[in-house]
Amino acid sequence: MKFAEHLSAHITPEWRKQYINYEEMKAMLYTAVEEAPSMESADPDELTRHFKSFKETFFAFCDTELKKINTFYSEKLAEATRKFATLKSELSLAMKVAGKAKPKLSDIMNTQKKNVSARKVQDLKLAFSEYYLSLILLQNYQNLNFTGFRKILKKHDKLLNTDQGAKYREEYVEAAHFHTNTDIGRLITEVETTVTGELEGGDRQKAMKRLRVPPLGEKQTPWTTFKVGLFSGSFIVLFCAVLVSAVYHNEDGEDLKTTFKLFRAPLLLVEFLFLIGVNIYGWRSSGVNHVLIFELDPRNHLSEQDLMELAAIMGVVWTLSLLCFFYSPDLSIPRYFNPIGLVGVMFIFFLNPFKVLRHDARWWTVKVMWKCIAAPFYYVNFADFWLADQFNSLVTVFVDFHYIFYFYFVGADEQGGDCCSGTTYIVSKSLVNCIPGLDAIRSVPPTLQRFERSVPASRQCRQILHYVLRRHFQCIKNHLQR
Repeated sequence: MKFAEHLSAHITPEWRKQYINYEEMKAMLYTAVEEAPSMESADPDELTRHFKSFKETFFAFCDTELKKINTFYSEKLAEATRKFATLKSELSLAMKVAGKAKPKLSDIMNTQKKNVSARKVQDLKLAFSEYYLSLILLQNYQNLNFTGFRKILKKHDKLLNTDQGAKYREEYVEAAHFHTNTDIGRLITEVETTVTGELEGGDRQKAMKRLRVPPLGEKQTPWTTFKVGLFSGSFIVLFCAVLVSAVYHNEDGEDLKTTFKLFRAPLLLVEFLFLIGVNIYGWRSSGVNHVLIFELDPRNHLSEQDLMELAAIMGVVWTLSLLCFFYSPDLSIPRYFNPIGLVGVMFIFFLNPFKVLRHDARWWTVKVMWKCIAAPFYYVNFADFWLADQFNSLVTVFVDFHYIFYFYFVGADEQGGDCCSGTTYIVSKSLVNCIPGLDAIRSVPPTLQRFERSVPASRQCRQILHYVLRRHFQCIKNHLQR
């Protein structure tokens, strides 16, 4: 991987403008070489003047970048130092409240006269964990910028056949505050010592498991890659079997229409999950740090291969369920048990409260979905807005689940007729269609003066009105036909 790509993939998005402008500096070098007078036709003095002028411009730009990086690093270091002092103060206060001169918080939790709740201890653990992450990001900022200067100055010397870049690096970059300062390393060591001794009862392995931050570009294990290939291949083979079975299965049009409605929603969710994995792969390849943007736990989150594996497994379950549906007489399985069984398996997996099967990722999704539903009562972040936007693309899924509910619990006609045609069904279906559109309307009042926010909201208003009127006239039509 070229350094420019490596830099883009590992920067902290909020600090993007504070990193070395490597791409622009590289472009300056190539432009200077391309615009240089030809050695065969140009006067040697002219060539010398050209490169002398460029070197003055280039090293002035280096000075500006170096000053920017030093200033930003100093600000962040001062902020980190103040934050650590605050955390130590809170830790010391917790010890005093426990009534000991120099206790460990692991002892506090076992003390009969403790006043510090387990919740406070967990808050301190989380605060130190987040603080440690901020230190790692700042240390990463140090290393990336120094590496950027080293590589661009080396490229400068190579293209211009000089050693001035190496001299500049030795004189200015290696002596710069952001490179020579070792306070970040000291703070990292102190945090590790504090968490180990005070929060984890001396268990360093447990402390480092809580604090460790895996690199963004950490490679997947061969086992994960194998499972993705295995289940994806199985899904493709089984899907082909489903297509062949559907072609040769003797069902009339109404039966196929009902089958399509019963199985479409789970398949769309499988596709949605797989495409999110593709999105994450694209973000990582383009240097977008989605972990920080979505405020995911850097130590515990799903990669693109994890999502693709999950989608492939669910796809295999979907194809097996549909094949069982087609061949239910031969398998002695009630025909319409298969669709509801499939939906049940998906919901049990998603809402399973036990800490197995990607528990953290599932409950993160549940919490974000709840905040989307109850947004007026909760502070929302980027992830909540993003998922609410995806709901607009999943209207068909909501409508199909609504159909499944009516089909099984309100009274289904298993002869294949569309039993869901009454007034209640039509009205409730129109409301389900409108649910995703309500998200945009909800954000209008505080930003009504902003045109760019009111346009999508007005579009959603028209969409809701369209569904309501269409279903209203459909009800009238059904009533007149009776």
